Amino acid sequence: MKIIPRFYHGVLDYLSGVLLLLAPNLFGFAEMGGTAAWVPRIIGMMILLQAVMTDYELGLMKVIPIAMHLMSDYVVGIFMLLSPFLFGFYDDSLTATILMIVMGVVAVGTAAMTQPRGRPREVMA
Repeated sequence: MKIIPRFYHGVLDYLSGVLLLLAPNLFGFAEMGGTAAWVPRIIGMMILLQAVMTDYELGLMKVIPIAMHLMSDYVVGIFMLLSPFLFGFYDDSLTATILMIVMGVVAVGTAAMTQPRGRPREVMA
């Protein structure tokens, strides 16, 4: 069911990118350093860069087609779901683990529910 318009997907991209970028400091696991702090920051920067370059209403450079953007959202979402276990910070920081799992679910769910095309235009009679 594709219920999220591309505009709102763009809003979610920018919000999630900024949240991931600031999360280690906001949620208090920045002092741990290592992968628990840097993986969310790197993914946040990637999400923001991709949002700026996507060909949708909030994209500034409009280089990446929306279909490719949505496919990479699936990949990034699955990576976020697996990252606490791939990088081994699931034992060290419960907050970082929960953040990455929740944001991974949000990324995959948002990609699955986004309308790849814009709204149909009304025909003027």
